[in-house]
Amino acid sequence: MSDIEVERKGEVEWIRLNRPDRMNAYDAEMAGELIGAVENASDAGVIVLTGTGRAFCAGGYLANLSDPDPEALRSMFYGSLKVYESIRTSPRPVIAAVNGAAAGGGNELVVACDLAIAVEKATFGQTGVKVGSAPVLGGTNFLTMSVGEKRAKEIAFMCRRYPAQEALEMGLINAVVPTEQLEEEVTKWADELLYMSPRYLEIAKISSNVWWNQCRDNYLSGLAMLVQAIGSADMIEGASAFMEKRKPQFQGRRKNPEDGSG
Repeated sequence: MSDIEVERKGEVEWIRLNRPDRMNAYDAEMAGELIGAVENASDAGVIVLTGTGRAFCAGGYLANLSDPDPEALRSMFYGSLKVYESIRTSPRPVIAAVNGAAAGGGNELVVACDLAIAVEKATFGQTGVKVGSAPVLGGTNFLTMSVGEKRAKEIAFMCRRYPAQEALEMGLINAVVPTEQLEEEVTKWADELLYMSPRYLEIAKISSNVWWNQCRDNYLSGLAMLVQAIGSADMIEGASAFMEKRKPQFQGRRKNPEDGSG
């Protein structure tokens, strides 16, 4: 069974993340498969990205962070940027069909897609600073273009979960439908796009990347900081707490030597 399943339905390429056992969280190898699937779908009219099971995507596979292999993590971190850039630079519109939870890098995956349609039970949010990481590939920068700076910082800093209807109201997604209507609604949007000129759709899409492109240096500096922090006490504690389903006990705050306060 492949981690990534691809199905062509007419002129629409459906790409399905297929690791329901870990909520479709991806490692470096799975990220590479996803990049290949997106690039190979350039001859389709529309690309749809969705998940298997109860989640859309839970981002990077966090088990690696509790006992980190620096080279493997570096590969996964930079692989994430390549995944998002494959979506942004694809000549075809990419629709996120959000079938369940979009968390951490999965939420950033939604941000990277051109359009997003979610089921009513879907939830959205970042996890980074709660689990020993940070959302440097859209969640602390490009997300501002959709929801505004204060709301983007709330999402990145507070790690709250937002139901689909609230995500719609804040501008993170385009539509919300009952679970059984997701494929039908996504197909409807795809069919509407297929009436448009593919040449000028590509021009409209690529020219819309101005803000994404301007954020790229920030993505790279953020990734460099994440790489330098591999193996930090906060990374190990955050990932361990996540895997053990408990509250993290971070020790990174400096204390006032005079009174012992934080």
